[in-house]
Amino acid sequence: MEAKLYVGNLPYTTVDADLQTLFSQAGTVKSAQVIRDRASGRSKGFGFVEMSSAEEAQSAITMFHGKDFSGRPLTVNLARPREDRPGGGGGGFRNSGGGRRPGGNGDRERRREY
Repeated sequence: MEAKLYVGNLPYTTVDADLQTLFSQAGTVKSAQVIRDRASGRSKGFGFVEMSSAEEAQSAITMFHGKDFSGRPLTVNLARPREDRPGGGGGGFRNSGGGRRPGGNGDRERRREY
C-alpha cells in the first residue's frame, strides 16, 4: 500500500527532483511534487512525496523530520486527506463603468490637518 507524505519548510529553490533524490534514501519514491503558486509559479515551501509502502513512508519520517535540508529543518509527516473548501474567491468590487464610483470622495479636495 502506498503512503503519501507532507514535506514542509522546504527552501523556495527546491524542485521536484530534489525531493525525489532525498526521499529515495528511505525507499522507492512513486512521486515527488513541490507545490507552486498558480499565478507566479514560485514554490510555496511545501510538497508531497508518495512512497511505495507504509513502512518506507515511516522510515522517511524517521529519517527526515526535523533534519536540516539546505539550512532549514524539514517537517515530514503523513499527508491528511484534502479538505473540501467552499469554491471560488470573491474578488473585490468591480465598477463596470471603469471610473470612480458615484458618491465617492474623488471629486472633493482632501485636506489634512496636522
